[in-house]
Amino acid sequence: MVSPVTVVKSEGPKLVPFFKATCVYFVLWLPTSSPSWFSALIKCLPIFCLWVFLLAHGIHFLTAHRSACGILAGLIFSAIGDAFLIWQEQGYFVHGLLMFGITHILYSSAFGMKPLDLKVGVMMAFVATFSYTFLYSYLSGPFTYLVAVYIALIGFMGWRAMAGVQLCNDLWTWTKLSACIGSVLFIVSDLTIAVNKFCFPVPYSRVIIMATYYAAQMLIALSAVESRDEEIYKKRK
Repeated sequence: MVSPVTVVKSEGPKLVPFFKATCVYFVLWLPTSSPSWFSALIKCLPIFCLWVFLLAHGIHFLTAHRSACGILAGLIFSAIGDAFLIWQEQGYFVHGLLMFGITHILYSSAFGMKPLDLKVGVMMAFVATFSYTFLYSYLSGPFTYLVAVYIALIGFMGWRAMAGVQLCNDLWTWTKLSACIGSVLFIVSDLTIAVNKFCFPVPYSRVIIMATYYAAQMLIALSAVESRDEEIYKKRK
């Protein structure tokens, strides 16, 4: 298994643009009350940098590893979803919801169905059911079923990410742990959005939503590079 130090030395420099773009977003902190293409660009810029991060590993790497392609595709749909959500008050919230729903399908496919780990699946089904039950009384119209479908998709994504971390069997890798933590942060981000939009104002909601969202996307993007780092590690031995 590749050591964390090796990972930092190998992948850290490629993530510098992402960290800079994230800092730009939080420093500018453009008001959400006046959406614009510039606001959309600033919000999407960290995700664009994660595209570059994966592409920096080479087209051959991406084409040779289906999971990496799936995560890159998920990041592309995420950026489109981010852009739609800039104009959510103008009626584009559902469009953003759809884009992120596709993102979770792509991430789930990238994480795969092995190991199955039904215990984690049951736990995530409980979390998803509890979350929807809490939100249900605040929902109306199409959101009654749209939110249900979305929670099912992100819950499934979380299951597939968490199932890969086999701590008891010592079969985990740093990338599987990265995907697991990333999926949990994504769920926290989206639940905060849902509570803040449909239920009641959440203090510092935008900070919580964006900080957990960017961290989640970075960790999920990192989870795509396991195969390449394993190859480099073997060559160095």
